[in-house]
Amino acid sequence: MKVHEVGPNVDSSALLAGAQFIDAYSIVIANAALDARRAAEKMLARGPRWIEALLALRNYLVTPFGLKTSAANEARASDIIGIFPIISQSPDRLVAGFDDHHLDFRVVVDVASSGHGQRVTATTLVRTHNRLGRTYLAIILPFHRLVVRAMLRQVAK
Repeated sequence: MKVHEVGPNVDSSALLAGAQFIDAYSIVIANAALDARRAAEKMLARGPRWIEALLALRNYLVTPFGLKTSAANEARASDIIGIFPIISQSPDRLVAGFDDHHLDFRVVVDVASSGHGQRVTATTLVRTHNRLGRTYLAIILPFHRLVVRAMLRQVAK
């Protein structure tokens, strides 16, 4: 299954007003019974080992700057997928993310019928607050594109 970059199809002002970065990637899968929460769980709950290694490195590097490394202390386990607190959810859409002092982040997982299967789209929105946020975003973007594609491929498994 191939992941494609697509034009974001979300109301960014409603999801994260003032977002300076937004992108979206999509995959069509054969599973017609998948809802947005299950798709998000398959994407975000556990990544490939190389993604987990990158996340561990990221957490080690950002700790001295006081950046968030996990949502574990912010919400009940049922309100978190992976490290991301759930902000809202419906059968067709799940919004997760968090606000930090350097940037605010949202990931939107949409599920829609597509022929005999479903199209799962992951949209990322980021609003930076300061130089640290802009620097962090610039450093992370090349990895972000690889990670989102790999995580969407997990939905097809």
